[in-house]
Amino acid sequence: MTTTTLTIKGMSCGNCVRHVESALKKQNGVAAVTVDLAAGQATVEFDPQATNLNTLKQAVTDAGYEATANDE
Repeated sequence: MTTTTLTIKGMSCGNCVRHVESALKKQNGVAAVTVDLAAGQATVEFDPQATNLNTLKQAVTDAGYEATANDE
């Protein structure tokens, strides 16, 4: 498993957190997601053989938010 932290732009409430969390959890290989509204970040634990960083960022984008990887 790999853990990465994404910076999420556009979240303003608990409902936003749920949308981002849901979008990430739907991706194959995602084991855990923690979204921190105050920090504007999502920590994702995933299997790199089942998904990748670009897929995770696209899932957030498709949910209506902007995501960048902190390790990019």
